[in-house]
Amino acid sequence: GVAKLPKSLQGHVDRSSRSSQKNPEQHLKDRRSFFVLSSLLSFQDDNWGETTTAVTGTSELSISQEEVVGLGKEIQDRTQGFRRYLPLAVGSCVGLLVLATPLVFLLLPVVMWPDRLQACGAACEGLFLSISFKILILVVAVWALFLRPSRACLPRVCVYRAFLTTLTLLLTMSYWLFYGVRILDAQDEDYHGIVQFAVSLVDSQLFVHYLAVVLLELRHLRPCYSVCVIRSTDGETRHYNIGQLSVQRAALTILEYYYRDFPLHNPALLSASKHRTAKHLAGLKVYNVDGYNGNQSRSMVSPATKRKDNAHSELYYEEADYERRVRKRRARLVVAVEEAFTHVRRMKKEDENAAPSDIMDVREAALAIFPSMARALQKYLRTTRRQHCHSMESIQKHLAFCLVNNMSPKAFLEAYLAPGPTLQYGPERWMADQWTLISEASVTSGIKEGTEFLLKCLDFSLAVTVKGVPYIRLTEEYIDPKSHKFILLLQSETSV
Repeated sequence: GVAKLPKSLQGHVDRSSRSSQKNPEQHLKDRRSFFVLSSLLSFQDDNWGETTTAVTGTSELSISQEEVVGLGKEIQDRTQGFRRYLPLAVGSCVGLLVLATPLVFLLLPVVMWPDRLQACGAACEGLFLSISFKILILVVAVWALFLRPSRACLPRVCVYRAFLTTLTLLLTMSYWLFYGVRILDAQDEDYHGIVQFAVSLVDSQLFVHYLAVVLLELRHLRPCYSVCVIRSTDGETRHYNIGQLSVQRAALTILEYYYRDFPLHNPALLSASKHRTAKHLAGLKVYNVDGYNGNQSRSMVSPATKRKDNAHSELYYEEADYERRVRKRRARLVVAVEEAFTHVRRMKKEDENAAPSDIMDVREAALAIFPSMARALQKYLRTTRRQHCHSMESIQKHLAFCLVNNMSPKAFLEAYLAPGPTLQYGPERWMADQWTLISEASVTSGIKEGTEFLLKCLDFSLAVTVKGVPYIRLTEEYIDPKSHKFILLLQSETSV
């Protein structure tokens, strides 16, 4: 149905219809004002009363928006800390149970019925020595595999770790059940058999640890899939080969590769293309509500069309001018750095005959020669839009490092002439704790052919596509060594 207009707007429409016959120009103005008023009314929400926030006086129980945000962040930090330390606590309890069980098996008969035990002599002593070294090896192996610092906080529990923990608990509980029924209740007097029972438990625990090494460390080493990682903002692409991993473990591996191989994300390089695109799109916005002034519309579209046709020429000259300015700034920077390093080397030769009070340390030498290259370096970083990646303190520290190790000017400039990997810069330049995994498949399921997921950060995202490594069929072809023999035919007409 047609919406009912307010009385003021309805009166305006009635007056416009009565004056349309007398004055056509006034009618056109009235139609335009009517269009503006109706457009404003169309943006009014029917449920505005429900979505409007009423500001009242402060109360003792009132909470500001900043406090609500801080409370949510505090709850999130507590949840992450709980999820981070819970597996460590569970693993520590299981590890203590596993290591203490064989010792308890050996000590309980000695404490509960020592007079009834049969002496086993040298055989038990050999078993004691064996179980001691096996427990020591098991302690070192558990420390090397499970007690390492955590690299990341995954959204779900690792399936293989949960399986190994459950298997270890089942194995230990089974031995305890058999020990309680056949040894404690019967008060077995054969201490040699009890010691062998404890040795068999330690052997089983060693085999479980071997299974953990195979599942957690060796299974994913064989490359089975090729993943393509694309950064959403600038299209930076890398390809990696990975093995049999779950979606969340594959995401963790890709993020480790990202900080090592991908250059630092620089949003300043994207501002020029966005500005150029907005400028060309602004010339194509032509509005003609009433259908009048057709000549003016055509005159506005024509220059916009010409600018669109010349867009490639403007882009070409902009890129050429940018490259020219970069080469110019780079040449000035190289010359300034070479002169500064030459001055330092000359000072080193003069320091051999200088007084001890005139000799400067590395920090003072770096502060002394830095002003001679600071302006050229600042202009170059501004031109390449990387001035936010390098602070003055980091540049001076790198300069002192190069002077201590007697590096060349080219070695000093390599960190600034080309964008380096993300880990080369400080942690404040990249956010390692703000990644979100978006996947249609379960994050605990294994990756397979065609798996796609997204790693989203604050400013950009990484799109990951998985493809399987093809099966390679390699055949052999035998070549007879006699087939490599040749015959030289001599003719009298030739010069041979």
